[in-house]
Amino acid sequence: MWQVLALRYAHHERNAQANFFMPVEDAHDAMPMDYFVWLLRGPDEREILVDTGFDEETATRRGRRILRPVADCLRAVGTDPASIRDVIVSHLHYDHAGNLGVFPNATFHIQDREVAFATGRHMCASCLRAPFEVEDVVTLVRAVYADRVVFHDGEGEIAPGVTVHHVGGHSDGIQMVRVQTARGPLVLAVDAAHYYANIARANPFPIVFDLGAMIQGWRRARLLAGGDDSLVIPGHDPIVRTRFPAMDPAAEVVRLDLPPHS
Repeated sequence: MWQVLALRYAHHERNAQANFFMPVEDAHDAMPMDYFVWLLRGPDEREILVDTGFDEETATRRGRRILRPVADCLRAVGTDPASIRDVIVSHLHYDHAGNLGVFPNATFHIQDREVAFATGRHMCASCLRAPFEVEDVVTLVRAVYADRVVFHDGEGEIAPGVTVHHVGGHSDGIQMVRVQTARGPLVLAVDAAHYYANIARANPFPIVFDLGAMIQGWRRARLLAGGDDSLVIPGHDPIVRTRFPAMDPAAEVVRLDLPPHS
C-alpha cells in the first residue's frame, strides 16, 4: 500500500466562469486554482513523483503565484529531489512538466501520444500550443536522447500498486495515475478533472483538445476508483486541502491515502 501526498506549490485567483466550458450561474464568484505535485511513498521506501510543476520565471510570465518552489516542497517532507528515480509526467502542459531539470536522476514516464501531440502538427495552432512551454518540451526530448524516458501506450505499471492510464481530453496524451492505498484504489485524475465541480456539474474545464474524451475520462476515473467518488482526486481544486488530513498547519501538504474528513 502506498501513501499519497498532495503538495501545493502555487496559486491563482480567478472567477468561476474561467473554470467551466459552459456558462454557470455563479460566473463572477471567486473560484481560485491551486497547483499541486503528488508524491507517492511505497512500503519499501520507494518514492515516485507525479508531475513537476513550474518555476518562478514561468509563473511571472503567466501571472501565477509561486508559494514555494517544488524542490522546497519536497525537502519540506524529507525528500531530496535528486533521490527521485521515477517521475510520472501526466502531460506536458507548463504547470505539470516545468521543472524536469530539478530531477537529474529520474526516469520520466509519459504516454507516446502526449509526446507526439506536443511535437507534432497540432502545435502549429497557437490556441493548442498555448498551455505548453517549448523549453519544457525540448527538455523532455533531450531526456529521450539520454535514455531517461519510458513511453507508455495506454496502460502501464510503474511499480506494484502504481499504474498509469491514458485518458485524453484536456491534452491528447494526458494520463491518470491509479495508486493502491489502505483505503482503496486512489485515482489522481490530474487535469482530466481540474475541480470536483467539473464532474459534479458535468461541465468541463475550458482548455480541452477532445471534449468527448474528457467526459468519458470522468467515467473512467470512477471505474478505476472502484466506483468510490471520494477516491477520485481532481488536479487543481483548493477543496482538496480542506477535505483531507494535513501534514502541516498551513495545509500545504495533505495525505490523500487517509480517509477524508466527514
